Amino acid sequence: ASYKSEAEYCILIYSEKKDNYLMNVGYIGEQLDLYLVSKNIGTLWFGFGRTKDKKYNGLDFVIMIAICKVEDESLFRKDMSEAKRKPIKDIWKGETLDVAEIARFAPSACNTQPWFVENVDNVLTVYRYRNPRSRGIVQIFTARYYNRIDIGIFLCVLEVCFAEKGIKFTRELFLDLGDKKTEYSKVCSYKLI
Repeated sequence: ASYKSEAEYCILIYSEKKDNYLMNVGYIGEQLDLYLVSKNIGTLWFGFGRTKDKKYNGLDFVIMIAICKVEDESLFRKDMSEAKRKPIKDIWKGETLDVAEIARFAPSACNTQPWFVENVDNVLTVYRYRNPRSRGIVQIFTARYYNRIDIGIFLCVLEVCFAEKGIKFTRELFLDLGDKKTEYSKVCSYKLI
């Protein structure tokens, strides 16, 4: 891997290229990310990291997570408000259920935060914002790629928030085709029970 920082190792994530595979990688990768941090292992989604092995056992390289054991716990951010995030009104419509306040801190490529949630009659619909030009500094193709991973990360964090609040739900995933006619792609809905 070509990561020149204090990372001790990089976890390389590979996947089959199937429908919503990038969202799935984000979701599973964020589960791993949260677990590692709980063990004092610092993590960094390293989207621009590259590996010589573009394929592994027939799977395609997707992204890497750089990791390092953190001996000094003070190095972990204690105050989430230090992170630059969009205001809730820009990413959420309707009742926040006291989860938007935390879920909005999910990591995203170049801090684009490509998610939008709409809560109507206890059904939360999650959308991926499709216009990366106004949401970040990366090129459009690159943004579309990483924003699909970001949505998976966001769904994982959102569901962790649901669990923390004791919110039960059924989930329906939608194929993120990125329809060019709309500003948003519908990716998931949660029916609250």
